[in-house]
Amino acid sequence: MSRPIADERRILTGAELSAVERSRYPVICQLERGELVEVARSLRNFRDKARDLGRSRRREARGKAEPRGATPARDPSGLTEKKQVFASALKRVNRQLTRQEDADRRGSQGEIARRALEMKRANRMRHHPGAGRTAAHGMRPVESGAGTATVDPRQVGSVSQQNKNFQAQNDR
Repeated sequence: MSRPIADERRILTGAELSAVERSRYPVICQLERGELVEVARSLRNFRDKARDLGRSRRREARGKAEPRGATPARDPSGLTEKKQVFASALKRVNRQLTRQEDADRRGSQGEIARRALEMKRANRMRHHPGAGRTAAHGMRPVESGAGTATVDPRQVGSVSQQNKNFQAQNDR
């Protein structure tokens, strides 16, 4: 869960706060890769320090470790909160690094569009294959060896009349 900036200002020291502020938008988008790596390294160091101190304070509170100072260990909850702030800032930086790497690998949007158009043009024939063997100048008639049977047109009419007569007999 995100934490309000006012809480982060209350929890962190000056150097820690400047590292966390560099991990916020829009500042993070303007950083170069080298600067992002440096911010990630400092955030990782701060996070590890808070984690280790919190762990040692918890051990002191349980009685498993000797106290490091003259006073007994305080509640490590503040260090846990610090660690969470650094972890979320580190996530933001790592995400931005990944975005930059992806952008470097892919190129700009215009390059992507040009590459897609070239791929589309290259694959045009694959989607619309040729028709194969076709006649050069249209179809040519093929002569049949069988003779054609010619029917007398008068007979065609008499068959039709005969069907009409049969139907009329059935209808009566």
